Amino acid sequence: MSLKKSILLIVILLLIDQISKVYIKTHFALHDNVEVFNWFKIYFIENDGMAWGTKISDFISFIDDRSAKIALTLFRIFAIFGIGYWLIDATKKQSSNILITAIALIFAGALGNIIDSVFYGVLFESSMNQVATFLPEAGGYDNLLHGKVVDMLYFPLFQVDLPQWLPLYGGQRFNFFEPVFNVADMAISTGFIMLIVFNKKAFSKN
Repeated sequence: MSLKKSILLIVILLLIDQISKVYIKTHFALHDNVEVFNWFKIYFIENDGMAWGTKISDFISFIDDRSAKIALTLFRIFAIFGIGYWLIDATKKQSSNILITAIALIFAGALGNIIDSVFYGVLFESSMNQVATFLPEAGGYDNLLHGKVVDMLYFPLFQVDLPQWLPLYGGQRFNFFEPVFNVADMAISTGFIMLIVFNKKAFSKN
């Protein structure tokens, strides 16, 4: 795959990701949801931490949440430059299409969530108990680099009650699939899965 085709894939994914997020922000209040099927819902939440809603401050007690948020956002920005260099290098070396596609997916997903983290705090009102306005006159809900990532795809495929004898979680209801995510998350996950499943083909020399 050429660099031009990789960029086209990235642009398409970014457009889908950002259009879906802007639509959700401007049409849903936080925690609003619409059932599409009994196994699929549009469910609006915001994530201001790392994967699975965790935060740097959960692991490093001496750093406050806002400093941790800036550190995480800056790390993501730094990482995207590394992924971009990897993509350019892979296309120059005419690496396998699987590798280039996977890198492009990871790049697009990472950049999509970075846009939220960097800009959404100043571009939108808070979504708490209201539908947010884009570019509000009174200003956004937070400062630059303090935006929250918009998630909306929820697949509660099935629920089961765990048996009482099970240690720690006995008697609790288990939901599969619990995480709420977005198009950018899907792109990142797909890219990593491609690298793992097709590892030999991805890194084979042409």
